[in-house]
Amino acid sequence: MVSLEQQKKPLEIEETTQRKLWGDLKNTITFHVLNVNRSNIKQVVVKLFKCNIDRGRGLFARAVMKAQMENVKDTSSVYASLVAVLNSKLPKIGKLLCSRLLLQFKLAYMKNNWRVCHSSLVFICHLVLQEVMSEIILLQIIQLLLEHHTAGDIELIAEVFKISGSFLNKDSNIATNMILGRLNDLLQEDEGLSHKSRSTINYVLRLGQRQFKGTGIVDNTLDLVEDDDKETHEILIDSKLKSRDHLDLFYVDPDFAKNEADYQRQLVDILDESNEFEEEQEQEQDQGQDQESGEKRHSRQYKSPLELAKDVKQGVKVVDMSQSEILEFQKRVYLTVMSSMSADEAVHKLLRLKKSYSNSQQNHMVNEKFLADMIIKCCSQEKSYSKFFGIIGEKLCSRDGQWHNKFVDLFKAYYLEIDKFETNSLRNIGKFFGHLFASDVIALEQAWNEIKITEEDTNPPRRILLKFIFQEMVEEMGIKEMQRRLIFDLHVKRHINGVFPVVGVSWKDADDIRFSINFFTAIGLGVLTEEMREVLNNLPEERGRSMSRNRDGDKNRNSSDGSYGYSRSGSSSYSRSRSNSSTRSFSRSRSGSPTGLKSTNAEKVAESTGDIINKLT
Repeated sequence: MVSLEQQKKPLEIEETTQRKLWGDLKNTITFHVLNVNRSNIKQVVVKLFKCNIDRGRGLFARAVMKAQMENVKDTSSVYASLVAVLNSKLPKIGKLLCSRLLLQFKLAYMKNNWRVCHSSLVFICHLVLQEVMSEIILLQIIQLLLEHHTAGDIELIAEVFKISGSFLNKDSNIATNMILGRLNDLLQEDEGLSHKSRSTINYVLRLGQRQFKGTGIVDNTLDLVEDDDKETHEILIDSKLKSRDHLDLFYVDPDFAKNEADYQRQLVDILDESNEFEEEQEQEQDQGQDQESGEKRHSRQYKSPLELAKDVKQGVKVVDMSQSEILEFQKRVYLTVMSSMSADEAVHKLLRLKKSYSNSQQNHMVNEKFLADMIIKCCSQEKSYSKFFGIIGEKLCSRDGQWHNKFVDLFKAYYLEIDKFETNSLRNIGKFFGHLFASDVIALEQAWNEIKITEEDTNPPRRILLKFIFQEMVEEMGIKEMQRRLIFDLHVKRHINGVFPVVGVSWKDADDIRFSINFFTAIGLGVLTEEMREVLNNLPEERGRSMSRNRDGDKNRNSSDGSYGYSRSGSSSYSRSRSNSSTRSFSRSRSGSPTGLKSTNAEKVAESTGDIINKLT
């Protein structure tokens, strides 16, 4: 019994000591957070590092959020600067605070607590300016607020642009212009807007006209972290976030002494880095001088220590992405594209994003084909086709043969499964690939070698997809260039004979030729059918039918004007019996040769394709 008490006593002493140290840590962190200001922020940072801010990061996040909410206007920028410095050395501190802050905003928004929404959003804006959080989260929040655009929502949108408008306009110009356009549409279309909301929107639009001058500026006294040391967390509004509330509570650490010793060694490195920072910055300045600031900001999060092949060799487990992870990746692709100012910047960021997923997560799914497919899906979900996606696809496809082959495979896959897409998505996909074909970055002989424009091999969705592809090509290339590449290029012609059946055809292919002619005529590209019409006129006759057809042709030549039209009169008719009790009569006139362009099948496809296309256009 005595020995048991003696065994318990050291543990009780250890717990008592840890609890006392935890209390001291909590008081120290709270004291420094409440007393930090512009003039002493550097000294406060050092003191927080010395009191094991890593162990007390939950206490720090809680104290900062509480203090910032009590004095939003005066403290937000200071606390954002403080967090930025700590985050540059210990990124998990910044990630924890950003996660809690976003969770707080979402909860307040659901409860219609405008005060908490406002304070959280202001803090997020300042963290974005300090590049602790990515600007993508602000774009998502604005999109959320625009869905309902109540008076309070519009005020919050104005607050975002008032604080960080210049930053958003610089780093996400396209998305910012889209938001301003949406606000302008609300001003013109929504008659239910209050006078205050209209005034607020006009204020934001005036800021936009001035390129948001005077907004998004970080004071020199608060800009304490160099660009190369900034750690930006790309946390999305629908990410699975954890507040990790257990970090606010005391618990007994069985390895307390070891963890404290590890932190002290880490602290030495942190303080040494602070002293040697200027020398390191001079050495790295030449390496990153030609990169844009937006690319610098994101570059640090894409470090990958090992190649995926090495991971597989060493036995690292390679896992597939779940459906939710795939959707998350697609959203990141879309937001990356929309936050880029040029196609070159978007391609650069997308390639880094692919590298980040495929290496850091040991995930083999994120390859060239997967990323290309995500780009096409993002394009298909737009309300109207954006050529920006087409240019991105063009630049990726022209990088090397591997990207080219992936886009060829994807085109064939989408062509076979296009009936699964709605009309709007179908239009966007067609225009996307039409741009790639017009830009000559995809070899037509490889992409179209399996396409056959026949009644058996096509359906309405496939014909509509081809219609948008050809129309986009005509719009970008012109009809003369299309004829040169599709009709006059002998190498290409041999491989796309299913689209323009003119090589090695016989009388058995007459219906297919008529079908193709009628399709192109229905979509307004009859000029591409001239060679097919000539081939159809000169098709060799089936043995045994030539004599009878010539006789019919002689009779019709006397009563016909030589046109390609049909006559439904009683002359020169023939009938086919489907059963013993019913017959179906067809009458037609020919001009001396089998040149009638409309057979029964051709009439059906002309009607169905024409009706569908007319509805779409």
